[in-house]
Amino acid sequence: VVVFNPLGFDRSDLVKVKLPDGYENAAVTDKNGKMVPSQNDAEGNTVFFAVEVPSMGYAVYGIRKAGPAGGGGAVSLSGADSMGGAIGGGTAGTAADAPREQFGRVLENRYFRIKFDENMNISSLFDKRNSREVIKPGQRANVLQAFEDKPHNFDAWNIDIYFEEKMWEIANVESAEFVESGDVKTTIRVVRKFCDSSIVQDISMYNDIPRIDFKTKIDWKETQVMLKAAFPVDIHSDKAAYEIQYGNVERPTHRNTSWDQARFEVCAHKWADLSEDGYGVSLLNDCKYGYDIKDNVMRLTLLKSAKDPNVDADREIHEFTYSLYPHADGFKAAGTTRMAYSLNCPLLAVTENGHAGSLPQEYSLVKADCENVIIEVVKKAEDSEDIIIRLYEYFNRRSAVKVSLGAAIASVWECDLMENNLNGMPEVGLEHGEKDFAFDIKPYEIKTFKLRLK
Repeated sequence: VVVFNPLGFDRSDLVKVKLPDGYENAAVTDKNGKMVPSQNDAEGNTVFFAVEVPSMGYAVYGIRKAGPAGGGGAVSLSGADSMGGAIGGGTAGTAADAPREQFGRVLENRYFRIKFDENMNISSLFDKRNSREVIKPGQRANVLQAFEDKPHNFDAWNIDIYFEEKMWEIANVESAEFVESGDVKTTIRVVRKFCDSSIVQDISMYNDIPRIDFKTKIDWKETQVMLKAAFPVDIHSDKAAYEIQYGNVERPTHRNTSWDQARFEVCAHKWADLSEDGYGVSLLNDCKYGYDIKDNVMRLTLLKSAKDPNVDADREIHEFTYSLYPHADGFKAAGTTRMAYSLNCPLLAVTENGHAGSLPQEYSLVKADCENVIIEVVKKAEDSEDIIIRLYEYFNRRSAVKVSLGAAIASVWECDLMENNLNGMPEVGLEHGEKDFAFDIKPYEIKTFKLRLK
């Protein structure tokens, strides 16, 4: 299995791959021949945790046929608050021997202990690494809230501040079942009904990733109804941070002024974060870009079903994932940006028959040595065979950066976004080593380089 990392930093993450027939219960080994934890997921894929896959490169893992899948100890399921009725009852043991149709209302791994209420909302989320309750006492998280959404103008674009005056919690749980478990991840599936729409959520915890994913599939039939997911977290802060392209911005969490009141919904890309000194919570997403955070309640806008200009806007099937990432310190030290990139750009894997060859087992095309610098673009130049590398700084920190490549460099030029050289005549380039070059970057600066390889 060749695992490709499309991001510009080394990463350890989940790999999902469809193995050839006969390898359904394959054992997975790393480059040293050591077995790594793996399991089959609910869709028939093999999943395993790959460690330190090189930046914009690949790593090779081996597979061999094995016996039937064994039990896993990644996540335990407690039956102390076991569910009754259609959802299931009794006491579940470990994840491996828990019946598919039932589970306890407590999920636990080495990172978190999650308790669900009778409507499968999160009543408690305890961060075991930081000995910290994440959810505000007496509140519930991952509450799906539906709002009447009838703005005065521009139905498909505007959200008017009075939308909160009419709200329904989606509490109709049709079923909740345990669908996968093992040494890599565990997942429960919750099916909800709202009016004519259905909502299916796969809530996943991981043995080696300290976040909780909410993979969501919605068959939406409503009109002028907006859907949000709410997380009231026990964090004290008067401002929240949001990712924008090539950086981040801060917005107040109060509505003390008319300016604050007008900015109740914030456009953001892959994450929003609410942190106090020493602890915080990031709410990540893979394709939903509207947030509102007031006081300690973080909400992500999931759907908005307008009538104008398209009477069928947002109808039918939607599939997306959002994630909760509690962490120590602020979003910078916690690596929120990298975690959100990893959610949006999963590791890619292909299978290949083993054979002799000249390529190494691991390879990195390009890598920067600063945690506050993201390599965003590697592409062929528009008007030549040169390579374009674009990166940016996102900590608001001045830094000396070294970029290393997996091939020998002939020349390097800094250029603008139109790929015009900025440092003189084409034959005059930047100083560089055999396979690296260095430069200084300013806070939130975007830099573009044009490289010619030997």
